Amino acid sequence: MICVNCQKRITDGSNFCYNCGAKQPPSPSFGADWDAGGKKHLVRSSTDKKIAGVCGGLADYFDVDATIIRICWLLAFLCAGTGLLAYIILWIALPIAPTGIVQASSAPVTSQPITR
Repeated sequence: MICVNCQKRITDGSNFCYNCGAKQPPSPSFGADWDAGGKKHLVRSSTDKKIAGVCGGLADYFDVDATIIRICWLLAFLCAGTGLLAYIILWIALPIAPTGIVQASSAPVTSQPITR
């Protein structure tokens, strides 16, 4: 999937670009879960993560920017101290999301053709 704003490659089915933060238009298919009825699953993000992917997964689930979730989490940690406990519980309880990106080969991709 290509970002509509910065034109960089992002994970298929992403709601926001990981590079510029732009909201992405909904695509017609999000994989097997979407085809089976469109049911969302709460999972940790495997691509948009700083520590464990909990905030990225919550952002995808609630369809908001991950930065907003991270700021709310920081405020919950600083105000009541329960944010850390809740984060650790979600880190343990939520499964990691599949990346959805299949690598064709392990060779590096170059922008210039190889000449001999």
